[in-house]
Order: sequence, then structure tokens, then C-alpha cells
Amino acid sequence: MTRKLLLFSVLFLAVLSLTGCMEWDYDNDTENFDTAGSGLFICNEGNFQYGNATLSYYNPATNQVLNEVFFRANGMKLGDVAQSMSIYDNKGWIVVNNSHVIFAIDINTFKEAGRIENLTSPRYIHFINENKAYVTQLWDNRIFIVNPEKYEITGYIRVPDMTMESGSTEQMVQYGKYVYCNCWSYQNRIIKIDTETDQVVGELKVGIQPTSLVLDKYNKMWTVTDGGYEGSPYGYEAPSLYRIDAESFTIEKQWKFKLGAAPSEVQLNGARDKLYWIDDDIWCMDVTADRIPARPFLEYRDTKYYGLTVNPANGEVYVADAIDYQQQGMIYRYSPEGKLIDEFYVGITPGAFCWK
Repeated sequence: MTRKLLLFSVLFLAVLSLTGCMEWDYDNDTENFDTAGSGLFICNEGNFQYGNATLSYYNPATNQVLNEVFFRANGMKLGDVAQSMSIYDNKGWIVVNNSHVIFAIDINTFKEAGRIENLTSPRYIHFINENKAYVTQLWDNRIFIVNPEKYEITGYIRVPDMTMESGSTEQMVQYGKYVYCNCWSYQNRIIKIDTETDQVVGELKVGIQPTSLVLDKYNKMWTVTDGGYEGSPYGYEAPSLYRIDAESFTIEKQWKFKLGAAPSEVQLNGARDKLYWIDDDIWCMDVTADRIPARPFLEYRDTKYYGLTVNPANGEVYVADAIDYQQQGMIYRYSPEGKLIDEFYVGITPGAFCWK
């Protein structure tokens, strides 16, 4: 199964299990960590409905990897499907999709500092200030408003023309007072939210099912669409890469891929002037380029490239390999020129990264 169809199948099933909060089993045998300094968190999704998501931590300076750090520090499992992670206010915020929870942890000790519960099926969190953050949802026409200080839900942003059954909101970027968010499942738009009123004030139509969203150094947003799937009631088309001007909220450039291609995981380097993405191979181009490169940055290795990140400090590229979605996944670390530096095992289905 391709990555695109796998993601759709997993996300479609998620709606069947929105039946309440997960109960966590505690183990009193915990460990104490002290990992001050720079490092990389890896969210390992685990298997849907197995509750075997894990968190790994890697120190690039020493090549040391620590697996299962959330469990080892807190004596409880992370939950079901670790979707994403962000750092704000010296805390790591881990979004656990099918457990309907976001955990806040100390980024050096990995100890839990708090949690936001009773979410529908959270995907990503974006912080407006110390008292307000937005949380996007799968199979929900609302973006949740939360108070990070109190770990509580304070309100909702309703997305126009979206039903609970046919919509979801995904990644977010901010330009000025506006937050932009791509709408994925059975959707073809990016919405614009006024953070002062918490209202959707605009939308921009793109291709079918935009899956990523980043903002480069020139205030251009980039998204890639997956094009749907063959037989989809919403449609099936060739995927596209879009460059969008944040100020005017208009499409500047569209690059079309072949029908059946599966571009995903758009990322930027630390300078935000180079764009990376997965489409079987790993691709890279300058944000000012007029065309997609003819050759990939890293060639396909007959495996399951599933996640991607770039070290903001030195431009090294990290690629997550899900292998078979059952055994421990692998992370490959490359130099900015594409030379393999290190490789190490993490948890099952590594998908998201977060730099400390």
C-alpha cells in the first residue's frame, strides 16, 4: 500500500474509535533523565488502536539515541498514535491523535508537566501566546482553542462549509495576526484565521487534499496536495506543489506531478530558503526556483520513507523509515550534501520530528 493510501485508511478508521478518553496504566519504576542542550525528538506513531506510540530522543553531538523516554520517565505509555510535537515555553507538547490528548513534558527530563484532554482527534498544535493555542482535528469541523497555562479547552473555531464527517484541519503557520491552516480530508482549501477574533476570515482553493504547510523566509507559504485516490467520491487528480504569497493570500506558482505520485512531508531548512519533501525519493529545491529539480536529493532505497526533517542549525537531513509498520523504524541522518552520517533504530512507525 502506498503512503498516501495508508494514511487515508488509518485516518478514516479513526472516526470509528472516538468513544472517550484512554486510561493510562502507571508503573512506579521510572528513570531520571537530564538532557540539557540541543537534541531531536522523534514521535513514533505505533500501530493504530494498539496504544504503542512511543517517544525517542537523539543527541546529534554524541550519536546517542534514547527510546521509550516518555514511558521510562513517567511510568506510563504515551498512548495511541503520536501524531506531532511542538516546543513552547520550555515544554514539549506531544499530540496523541487517537487517545484524544496532548501531553506537555519537560524537554530535558521528559517528565509530564500537564495534559489537555477530551479533544476529538487532535493533529497539530499552534501557539498564539502563553494563554492561547489552536489545535486542529481529524473528522471535526472545529479547531479547538486551548489555554496552555491551564491545560484546558476554552472554545472553538468553526470552519465554514465543513461537516464532522467530511472534513479535517491539519498544519498551521502564522503571518502577522493571521493563522493559515490547510484542510485535508475531502477538502481543497487553505483557510485564514484572525487570531484576535478567532474567526475564519478567508479561504484559498488549491488542489485536492493539501497535506503540508510551511512558511519560507520570503513569507511564501508552501503546500503539497495528495490528489485524493482512485475511486474517491471527492475526486482524483495529479498532486501539485503550490507557492502562495501570505500577504495577498494568492497562488503564485503551481507545479503538477504525475497522476499517482505521492508527494508529502514538505519541510524547510533553518534558513527557510530550501524546500524538502518526500515523493518516493527525497527532493530538495531553493524556494526561489522556477522548476522542480530533475534529480532527487536522496534516491529511493526500496523502503518506506515516512517522515522528514532538517536540522535548523547545520542543514543535516533526517529521514524516517517505517520499514514495514510493524517492527522498529529506522532514522537516517545525512549531511547537507547527502552523505550518510548515522543511522539508528527508534520506535514503530516514526513519523514526526521536533528539534530542541
